Amino acid sequence: MDLKLFFTAFWLLFLAELGDKTQLTVFTLATQYNKPLPIFLGASLALVLVTFLGAVFGHAATRYIPAVYMKVIAGVLFAGIGVFLLVEGLPQLLQQLGRG
Repeated sequence: MDLKLFFTAFWLLFLAELGDKTQLTVFTLATQYNKPLPIFLGASLALVLVTFLGAVFGHAATRYIPAVYMKVIAGVLFAGIGVFLLVEGLPQLLQQLGRG
């Protein structure tokens, strides 16, 4: 096993996830339901599965799609998810502010 590559992937992902939507989602679920263990286990399993799928399909996709296109596609998807979350969350926020 290439330990340098292993630790590079670990630290890059660790730093990228700090304050990221995944961590914020877990934080929100934990505050909402006050049951951290099942949230931690579910989120951990999901992250492992998504990371595995990303590694497998990312490797396969490089045979057919240039890396620059993958970056653009990933950026568009990330922005789309952000817009979706804003559209979903803003009415709830405005409702909460109206009550306050």
